[in-house]
Order: sequence, then structure tokens, then C-alpha cells
Amino acid sequence: MDRSLCDVLGAAAGAGLSTVLLRETDLADEERAEIAGHARSVGLEVVAAHRPVPGCAGVHLPAAAGRPGVATRWGRSCHSRADAVAAAADGAWWATLSPYATTSSKPGYGPPLPTAAFSGLPLPVFALGGITPANAARARAAGAYGVAVMGAVMRDDDPGAVVAALLREVRS
Repeated sequence: MDRSLCDVLGAAAGAGLSTVLLRETDLADEERAEIAGHARSVGLEVVAAHRPVPGCAGVHLPAAAGRPGVATRWGRSCHSRADAVAAAADGAWWATLSPYATTSSKPGYGPPLPTAAFSGLPLPVFALGGITPANAARARAAGAYGVAVMGAVMRDDDPGAVVAALLREVRS
């Protein structure tokens, strides 16, 4: 596969994706801003990981991070129900909760959380880790507000087809 992140973003947006989390935390802020600008140009709302990026709709923080130092919408990576409850108490707008399933992106990460961990939380929670079109609907049925996916999209020869399949599953 010889494609750029911008190619994948374009394919995902074309398939109906509306929001993307820009990780790429190893890049300089200027490079992240350039990628975010491309993502916005194809119609995506962009949330930046770890630190704000100008023009992004919010910031998604690591599990141990406090509130962001700037006024913005923000979320937090969580790895237990207690983490998600604490994120809500701290004022987070959303959280990712992982791992939902075994993931080939992070071998040995886990074990997967029990499905009951995703229901009845005080903020929108996105199931993360091992999400595919085959289990996305189950994650929503377990109580997740939505799903967050990286590996299944990035590894596929047709990322747009994977995004379309994921959207069909979570919207049905």
C-alpha cells in the first residue's frame, strides 16, 4: 500500500466519516496543523490528540492528563469505568474506553474490558481497541455512544469501504 494519511482521510470522508482524531503526536505542531487543514478541506471535523492544534474542534488527552490549559471541548483516553466516571467529573465532553476487544495494533494490550463497562456512563464513551465492522454494532449495543477505529481502517486496501461498513453497523 502506497498511500498517505491524507489519502486515507479523503477516502474516509468520502465514505461518510464526519470526525477524525489526529494522533501523529510525534510530528511538529506545524505539520499537525497542515494535516488538520487537509482533513478539514475534505469535510472532516478534527480533534487533536494530546495537545491543541489551531483550527481543531477539540483535544483528546491521555489517561493521566488533567484538564486542558485552554478553553476547548475535550475528551480523555480511559481504560476502566472508574476512569470514565473521573473524566466526566473533571469536565470531559467524551472519553474513549479501551480495549473493547483484542487488537492487532497493540499486541498483548488488554485483556478486553467486560461489555458492561460501556453502559450507563455519565458522558459519551467511544469503544476503542479491536473495533471492526464485525463487532461495531455489538459495542454500541453494549452501551458505547460510538466507536473509534484506527487499525481496521489503516490496514485495509480500501479504507473507505471499511468506514462505510462501520457506519452501516453503528447506524443500524
